[in-house]
Amino acid sequence: MTSPISYRNLVDAWPNFSDSITDFISELGLTQLQLACDHVALRVNDTESAKRLSQDFERVGNVISNNIINGRPILIFELNAPLIIGDMSIDCVELPYPGEKAYPVEGWEHIELVLPCQVKNCDELRDELFKIAPQLESVITNNTDIKVKMSSPQGEHERLANPTIAFKKSNICIKVHPHGIKDVIASEQA
Repeated sequence: MTSPISYRNLVDAWPNFSDSITDFISELGLTQLQLACDHVALRVNDTESAKRLSQDFERVGNVISNNIINGRPILIFELNAPLIIGDMSIDCVELPYPGEKAYPVEGWEHIELVLPCQVKNCDELRDELFKIAPQLESVITNNTDIKVKMSSPQGEHERLANPTIAFKKSNICIKVHPHGIKDVIASEQA
């Protein structure tokens, strides 16, 4: 049995995660687009670990959102010092409390990139992405080993449509959406 995920595990795993994400961004042909990364997300399988990590992240940042999405709490922390992946500076961490699904690997799981546009659904987001990254058409039509999922997750108070396209390979994922997490959080206050 593996030990619960800890903040120390996350710190130790960051360099490998960062390298894997950088390689995956390059493989997808997104490097030259220089999209901003608005946050990085974790995967945790038990509530006690999520509570401990929440306490740890409160020492290095502040909770800017505590929302219920798909029936479970998801916290967003704004960090006092950003995390760095390549040329990207990431100042928010998403900590979802566990749901029904157990993840094969706990820890860093995905980053989210912002493609600024005013789309309302996944099809429109896909079309905008194809305009600037036509190489993704074969990926999105599932002609590769990269899994693609399109979704429109929404918190109970969000008023800003934020469709998402997720590209997943092995245990890492890159998501693209039209609005940054802070804009989505601000929409909850409207």
